Amino acid sequence: MNHPVRYASVDSPVGPLLLTADGADGTLTSLSVPGQKNGRTVQEGWLHTPGLFRTADEQLGAYFGGELKEFELELRSEGSEFRERVWGALGSVPYGETTTYGRIAARIGASRAAVRAVGGAIGANPLLIVRPCHRVIGADGSLTGYAGGLERKTALLALEGVL
Repeated sequence: MNHPVRYASVDSPVGPLLLTADGADGTLTSLSVPGQKNGRTVQEGWLHTPGLFRTADEQLGAYFGGELKEFELELRSEGSEFRERVWGALGSVPYGETTTYGRIAARIGASRAAVRAVGGAIGANPLLIVRPCHRVIGADGSLTGYAGGLERKTALLALEGVL
């Protein structure tokens, strides 16, 4: 049985956040921002159910208020086995720290040659902020690509005290 996508929009210092759940259980399947590369936008037939996302809304508010360093939300995403490994590694990058694409590749046992593929997987992360792809930077310390835009990446890293 196919459940309609459920969604809510949450205000944040980096703009409105679109939260979605692809089932009735409220497991977060995406967190998108306006203009995001490959981000989701509300579609016809989706159900606006803000109450379903109350916990995510509260945790995001605490994060942006500087009171929460680690999200405790049920997350579900679908990707290749490689992407799932990369996305899993993102969760191990602590609040207020950064890592590089090369370190993520090493963490999942991929070769140095896989760094570009790691970047592609990170760019396809459907759960911005809660799966902290903004904490991945270039080997030279540069703030390289972010699907939500470099302005947002800069704001998130500043919030976490990295910049």
